Amino acid sequence: METRRRVSRAERERQILDAAVAVFTERGYANASMDAVAERVGVTKPVLYTHFGSKEGLLLACVTQARTSLLEVTTAAVEGATNPEEMLRRGTLAFFRFLDERPGSALVYADLAVTAEAVEGIRAQQTDFIASLLGAADPAADAARLQGWAQVIVGACERLAHWRKQDPSVTAEQATEYLMDLAWTGLAHR
Repeated sequence: METRRRVSRAERERQILDAAVAVFTERGYANASMDAVAERVGVTKPVLYTHFGSKEGLLLACVTQARTSLLEVTTAAVEGATNPEEMLRRGTLAFFRFLDERPGSALVYADLAVTAEAVEGIRAQQTDFIASLLGAADPAADAARLQGWAQVIVGACERLAHWRKQDPSVTAEQATEYLMDLAWTGLAHR
């Protein structure tokens, strides 16, 4: 007789989130069901509701997880960079690789009204992160200018990510170079 190993709440939530990302990615939010997620994890549907409250709550938890992971990845990528150009290049490449490695990341859900506020939170987080890096490189720049530059970079990265989704032949390295060609040309004089 097989005995089931009891898993911690944190481990169960991680399993549920991984399954939910897979189901949302495969089927889209509208066609995904809590039954499909529960089946993939090997739990009952009430377990999902206990942990996340609703399908919308589960989706928002997926977005939150992606937000946390993205900041961890981009922060780690810029550590050890020796100059601002290298910081921007490393952070941008980490963003594109993050999307490659996690096709079900939050940007998959960016067009859903359910997640609009949560995705905007990711944009704000990354904008603040980039503005702080640029501010460290150019302490004389005023806060509004830093925010403006960061907004442009985040917006450009999103559009490049969308393009890459439509044309998978564009690599993370190529997208990074395209961004650097444009963004660094203007920032290098600073």
